[in-house]
Amino acid sequence: SPKIWQFVVMGVSGILGGGVLFILAASYRMDRIEIWLHPEDDPTDKGFQTLQGLYAIGSGGLFGKGLGQSMQKLGFLPEAQNVFSIICEELGLFGAFCVIMLFLLMIWRLMVIANNAADLYGTLIVSGIMAHIAIQVILNIAVVTNTIPNTGITLPFISYGGTATSFLLAEMGLALSVSRGIRLEGSSHD
Repeated sequence: SPKIWQFVVMGVSGILGGGVLFILAASYRMDRIEIWLHPEDDPTDKGFQTLQGLYAIGSGGLFGKGLGQSMQKLGFLPEAQNVFSIICEELGLFGAFCVIMLFLLMIWRLMVIANNAADLYGTLIVSGIMAHIAIQVILNIAVVTNTIPNTGITLPFISYGGTATSFLLAEMGLALSVSRGIRLEGSSHD
């Protein structure tokens, strides 16, 4: 019988070794890691965005300050269009939870469409769209909460950006086109 642990150890060490080499290959990558680990100690103020975003999240409390009542977006938060921190400040933990639940609902519906698509092509298209949106949401929220180093990924349909929104709307159009071809069980329509 194969010894799976050997493959796991080799895979993990390969990924970690490749990741370290990738980070060390360019100095700005190491700078991002340093800023992520210690945003308050950064002499170049590159951690300012992260700190102000965390202040916005923390000041929102449970139900927030109210729509339009954010103080951080009035000049304290350099990139206020990275709106998840502003959502947390204005709508609080409850509003942030609602936004996350809406994204989960959309991802779940995309999964339903992918599972019931008429052909493999439709399944693959919708699965790719679902993965794209899910990864963007996870990365944006992780960056805003300082869980991972800054990546510059926008929050789908909410963050500022015309091109990103155009592509997301085109993706949703493709998903809706695939969903139109789904046959419901018990339906006798042709």
